[in-house]
Amino acid sequence: MKKIKYYYNTNTLRYEKLETPLRVKLLRVFGFVAAALVTAGLISYLAFQFVGSPKERILQQQNKNLKDNYYELLDELESVQNQMKELEKRDNDVYRAIFEANPIPDSARAKELEIKLEIAKIEKLRDHQLVASINNTLNNLVSRISVQKKSYDEVDELVKNKANLLARTPAIQPVSNKDLNRVASGYGYRIDPVYKTTKFHAGLDFSAPTGTPIYATADGTISLSGNSGNGYGNHVIINHGYGYETLYGHMVRVKARNGQAVKRGEVIGWVGSTGKSTGPHCHYEVHKNGNKIDPIYFFYNDLSPEQFDLLLKKAAASNQSFD
Repeated sequence: MKKIKYYYNTNTLRYEKLETPLRVKLLRVFGFVAAALVTAGLISYLAFQFVGSPKERILQQQNKNLKDNYYELLDELESVQNQMKELEKRDNDVYRAIFEANPIPDSARAKELEIKLEIAKIEKLRDHQLVASINNTLNNLVSRISVQKKSYDEVDELVKNKANLLARTPAIQPVSNKDLNRVASGYGYRIDPVYKTTKFHAGLDFSAPTGTPIYATADGTISLSGNSGNGYGNHVIINHGYGYETLYGHMVRVKARNGQAVKRGEVIGWVGSTGKSTGPHCHYEVHKNGNKIDPIYFFYNDLSPEQFDLLLKKAAASNQSFD
């Protein structure tokens, strides 16, 4: 029940009902509302200034987490970049050196981004700047990885080609020569057995009994098999590719046929004394890009260093050739 207030009117000498004018009521309401608003504003200001709103605290925590993650990401990126540098160095200094391939110039690789960001600098960066920084580094790494992958693909091809090259490079003696006593005449100027004059001898003569097997010294394809009347008698020429050819002369009988593919160590014929020859032997030549070169340096597969040194001395002896 609403209370009714009275006051004593001295003019009328009696109690009268107290009535508050509407204007006064409005002023009181306005004053109350204004005071409440000012108080609420002060409280909010102080609260936000020293305590922070729940949303702001959440954002601050999220920002802190993002920065922590960013630092961790920077560490990971630095680790990956160091690994990439090691791979690039190994690629240039080891893998390509083994296969005698030119190293990839630095200009062909994406330049490494130096990441040296101080904490004060990081704190001033906006979100989009942080993202851009990471994106730039990742794009750089992607580019370097792409170049490195192409390089390893190339090295893989070099490995395959190198294996094929090694298989097709003359590397053994054409006849069995375990005691190293079958080298009768070496590469160089020797006395011709027929004309008794000094002539250039373009191969090695391996003396052996007639019928001794003659072996292909590397993989290849028979390009000539038979007697073409050039003084080599029954002979075989093998095209090994990569500029290499080998010739085996004076056979008693030829086993290999023109166009036949042969493997290193495969029998291609037997020792004889056909053609311009003074005794059973195998005349052996190595050609590189059409030039006749000393075969003595192509026996590295079946000789020890000591054996090679002994064979080298025997081949260097000045004597008479067999053809």
